[in-house]
Amino acid sequence: MAFVTVHFFSNTLAKQVAMNVIVPDKGAGPFATYYLLHGMSDDYTIWHRRTRIEWYVRDLPLIVVMPDGFRGFYTNNADGPAYATFFGEELIQFVERIFPAKKVRAGRCIGGLSMGGYGALRLALGYPDLFTSANSHSGALMAGAQAREGPQAQEFVRIFGRNPTGSEHDLRVLAKRCAKQKKLPKLRIDCGVDDFLIDANRRFHHFLTQQRIPHEYEEYPGEHNWDYWDLHVQEALQFHAKALKL
Repeated sequence: MAFVTVHFFSNTLAKQVAMNVIVPDKGAGPFATYYLLHGMSDDYTIWHRRTRIEWYVRDLPLIVVMPDGFRGFYTNNADGPAYATFFGEELIQFVERIFPAKKVRAGRCIGGLSMGGYGALRLALGYPDLFTSANSHSGALMAGAQAREGPQAQEFVRIFGRNPTGSEHDLRVLAKRCAKQKKLPKLRIDCGVDDFLIDANRRFHHFLTQQRIPHEYEEYPGEHNWDYWDLHVQEALQFHAKALKL
């Protein structure tokens, strides 16, 4: 595999942005693409630094794009940058202009952890014509569906607004809309049983089950840490490989 670091100017965000990209160095393209999103306290380098992601995709005809997600939950902030527009439109257009990537829904998938788990579902359900499959590890899946209190309340209000329930930030709203339009991507959700976000994952899983929205849901031993994510990203890759028909 080839490993590439890319810096470019985003017109949407009006700033320089960066990403790491793993690209197959054998076989004939165009290749399917996996957009892999990080959590709230990290950056575009973290998946490559803390996991064996490059080794895990070594035999797959798959481009892995690991962009910088900042602290905006990959959604259009109520009082701030339009991150969903950047990730769902500008970034994909840039990747498919620069790299030998397939330019169809059947050739794109997305996943992430924690904030990035929310972000993967936010983008997949918010842009249902873009991604054939999406996965979340330890996702903050109810972050855009509830008011916030506590030390991070001010930041969350800037991101989601004072009462995001029922808004474009609410994954339940987006999932119901996709189901109604019959444009649901394949969904996989997992979380560690000792993770502080396990209740949020169970709540979202319960909602999807009630709505009869197809999805995979797994709970495993583990906490909110890289030991868990390095292990279970391998299952996510198997899930996406099947969806992408690799």
